[in-house]
Amino acid sequence: MRTALVIGTGLIGTSAALALAGRGVTVHLADRDPEQARTAAALGAGTDEAPEGPVDLVIVAAPPALVAGVLADAVRRGLGYGYLDVASVKGGPRRELEALGLDLSAYIGTHPMAGREKSGPLAATADLFEGRPWVLTPTRDTDTEVLNLALELVSHCRAVPVVMDADAHDHAVALVSHMPHLVSSLVAARLEKAEESAVRLCGQGIRDVTRIAASDPAMWIDILSANPGPVADLLTDVAGDLAETVRALRALQSADEDERGKGVTGVEDLLRRGNAGQVRVPGKHGSAPRAYEVVAVLIDDQPGQLARIFADAGMAGVNVEDVRIEHATGQQAGLVQLMVEPKAAPLLTAALRERGWAIRQ
Repeated sequence: MRTALVIGTGLIGTSAALALAGRGVTVHLADRDPEQARTAAALGAGTDEAPEGPVDLVIVAAPPALVAGVLADAVRRGLGYGYLDVASVKGGPRRELEALGLDLSAYIGTHPMAGREKSGPLAATADLFEGRPWVLTPTRDTDTEVLNLALELVSHCRAVPVVMDADAHDHAVALVSHMPHLVSSLVAARLEKAEESAVRLCGQGIRDVTRIAASDPAMWIDILSANPGPVADLLTDVAGDLAETVRALRALQSADEDERGKGVTGVEDLLRRGNAGQVRVPGKHGSAPRAYEVVAVLIDDQPGQLARIFADAGMAGVNVEDVRIEHATGQQAGLVQLMVEPKAAPLLTAALRERGWAIRQ
């Protein structure tokens, strides 16, 4: 790939453009908002000047509802030799393109499984996709050269290619992305009118659950409008579980011992099913999650504190597998939770204490 045209210079489009430009590809940028394309160009993602002829690959980074129209226009204008989109829904846009009667041999639907709570070109980074799955949905009509161009794009972005059927992809993302986002928003919505005294008690658990609820509503309306059926089916199942859980909790209030027993059984069943589902979430490097020991360190809100902790862990010969930071409400301090192999925890704890860090159990 020597040349590419990115249509849509939001978070995903600009991040892909930055990755390609960093690998020596000449990237042209286009957007219905010319100012946004100029911003992406100023960030080093390419040039906002139109290409003089067909490029090797046209990347459409438009909302799902607009993908088919933008792609059809690009194909009819002959803007490239290969075409792909990066929308989060695959079946709908493909059927829309088929309905338009276009030759789709030069097109492949794709979806990088990466994002941020922020949007727009200023939120873009060249490493956004590094190590993340990038779904490709070729059909029997997809030209081999177009598939190779898509794989080259994934390689330049240091992502991991995953080949799936388009409709299977849409059901999968409904389960692991779209439905969880709505559930996160449902939980976060409970906080909107909550008493300030209650909100001040927020800890890492509520932060984890509500983090993705901070995303742009307009963007998510576009996504959910393109995949409403599978998401609604999943939420119906969730609603059934919620109803059962409510009944179990009400039973725990009963004066009747048998009723309370049913309540305990109902709640325990949900919690155990949650345990069973959670362990299936891939861990580090995509493998099954591993049990790590947590070494909790109290730090001041001062520049360089995190760098010092990691440097001291490195000097102790301990690899930090994961890290979380829990901020203390109303204080200039936080608790850094270092996840390490169980056998390394005593060594790290002793080393950090020796270097003056305050360890918390």
